Amino acid sequence: QLQLVESGGGLVQPGGSLRLSCSASAGPLEFYSIGWFRQAPGKERTRISCISSTGGKTVHAETVDGRFSISSDNAKNTVFLQMNSLKPEDTPIYTCAKVGYSCSDNGYEHWGRGTQVTVSS
Repeated sequence: QLQLVESGGGLVQPGGSLRLSCSASAGPLEFYSIGWFRQAPGKERTRISCISSTGGKTVHAETVDGRFSISSDNAKNTVFLQMNSLKPEDTPIYTCAKVGYSCSDNGYEHWGRGTQVTVSS
C-alpha cells in the first residue's frame, strides 16, 4: 500500500521560509492527487494545497495561500510545499495524504504522521 512520510519541519523565525517534503513509498502509474493539510491547536484540520499527477507528470497544482506553492519531483516520488514569509499562525502540524481522485475530491487516505512547523522569534 501507499505510504507517505513528511519531513522538513522545524523552527523558523517570522518571515523565514521552509520547504516541506512528502515522500511516497512508490510512484503510482495511474492518476493520483496529493494534498497538504495543517491543523492548529484547537482548530480543525484543513487542506491548504493539492497537486495531481499522471504518467509521472504534474497536471494540476493549487494552493490556498499566495505565500505557499506546491511542486513535485516525480522521479523521486516526492511532493514539496514551499512556504515563504512565514508567520506565527503558520505553526501547525503539517500532513500530507492521498486525495480520493482529483483535487476536487474530499476523500483522503494514507495519511502521513506529520511534521511540526514552529514560527517564533
